[in-house]
Amino acid sequence: MNISKQDALEWFEFLSELPGNKKDIYNQYSDVIEAIFRQIELSVNKKHKDLQNEIPTLETLKGRTHFVGDKEKFPKGCISCLFGTGLGGIRKTHQCNLTCKFCYYHDNIDNQDKIPNNMWEIGENLYYEEDIELLLSIQQKPSGIAYVYLEPFLEIEKYYGMVKKLADAGIYQHMYTNGTLSTEENLKALADAGLNELRFNLGASNCSDKVIEAMKIAKKYFPMVGIETPMTPEFLETFLKKKDAILETGIDFINCAELHFGEDNINNYTGEKMYMSRRGYISPLWSREITLQLMKMASEERWNLVVHDCSNHTKFSRELNKNSKQGGIFGSNTYYSEFDRILYHLFLPILKDNEFKFLIEEEIEDQYNLENCREDILSMVDSDEDEEMYEEFYFDEEETEE
Repeated sequence: MNISKQDALEWFEFLSELPGNKKDIYNQYSDVIEAIFRQIELSVNKKHKDLQNEIPTLETLKGRTHFVGDKEKFPKGCISCLFGTGLGGIRKTHQCNLTCKFCYYHDNIDNQDKIPNNMWEIGENLYYEEDIELLLSIQQKPSGIAYVYLEPFLEIEKYYGMVKKLADAGIYQHMYTNGTLSTEENLKALADAGLNELRFNLGASNCSDKVIEAMKIAKKYFPMVGIETPMTPEFLETFLKKKDAILETGIDFINCAELHFGEDNINNYTGEKMYMSRRGYISPLWSREITLQLMKMASEERWNLVVHDCSNHTKFSRELNKNSKQGGIFGSNTYYSEFDRILYHLFLPILKDNEFKFLIEEEIEDQYNLENCREDILSMVDSDEDEEMYEEFYFDEEETEE
């Protein structure tokens, strides 16, 4: 169904105004609702493809992701994620010293579950450090692991022992940090313990000079050092001002993460034009466009590093690979939305944008004409069902439309 943009807007405006969780409405009218999401996504994908065609040296890794630059500098942690046994996360630190608008934990940053002293969360279970030998002797050794959630340098001395155990086992390890608490001493100690790759969320500090210097220091000790940060207009503006200093650090890569929204950061982006990728992650239009802009610049200026398009497509490929490695049947996938219901109002800004066009539009079938469906839909509305949850769920829809 190639629904027109005007019909799509009328449908989503109407559905946005209705109370309740609207599950029954979706079940009855999923054809038209899914057609709207496909129309939006197809137009966004076409824009992305056009931008990719402007990048002179664009390459892929077997179609799973895109990059420009020296393939030898492509982050090996991403290779493990896309081709190995997946992204195995080890969690220890439940706090952060910064509050970032784009953070996936933003609204609940102070309410994260604490991991008990002397324990680590691995595979959603708690282990003591001394359990690692037992774990490795029984289960398949992962191709790589990542230290995630939230800022490890708040207690980095606790990480050295775990890093050494896994390094001795021959497991590739990378870590994420905002870099503001790193020093030459703790960077060297972490490298000596055996960490292979360090990734700086440079956007978290708004490209601070201190963190840029820390990246330069880190490159003295770690085999691979890079940037991984969500692509936002704020990051792009500051990055371009400090581009020369950043490139002179000698880092190996920039992972340009396409920002996606969850329940804890969506409130910070009220009114942005959004799309949903493969009925999974919801992202602002500008995020991947910024990535492709940087990739074009890197290609034309021949930056001495890799710029990696860590997009929703890449995340989709990651989940396909993970399911394959875990014995899933052909086609099984775990690339899901962060939300447990469809929030129709999120997509009103893009549908109201006169410059955003659907690729193909056709006259809607009578059975899906909103005027013919309105009375039936209203009969399915239970104004009491989940009303309290609905009212508290994310931002006010009226704010989105202003």
